[in-house]
Amino acid sequence: VQLQASGGGLVQAGGSLRLSCAASGSISSINVMGWYRQAPGKQRELVASITSGGRTNIADSVKGRFTISRDSAKNTVYLQMNSLKPEDTAVYYCNYGGVGNYYWGQGTQVTVSS
Repeated sequence: VQLQASGGGLVQAGGSLRLSCAASGSISSINVMGWYRQAPGKQRELVASITSGGRTNIADSVKGRFTISRDSAKNTVYLQMNSLKPEDTAVYYCNYGGVGNYYWGQGTQVTVSS
């Protein structure tokens, strides 16, 4: 499975960004896709995930500001990030988990200026 992420960038606090991650290859019909982030000096943490059945899991730190969705026909997951804060600054990584396998995409930098 290959993951192609896009959509990061620089935004002012209060602004919005949308990340996209397209999966290709041997996609399992049962899978979970999501976004993790890692800020300098911190551990990678889950931001949000969504299963192939549409069940979502959102980190408390972004709940109410970030929304995860997916287009199953395109094997693409989206992370809509609103009301961004400087503490959201991190490298964001797309993740795919299928039956017996697990993949990471390349990171995309999100920088929120105050």
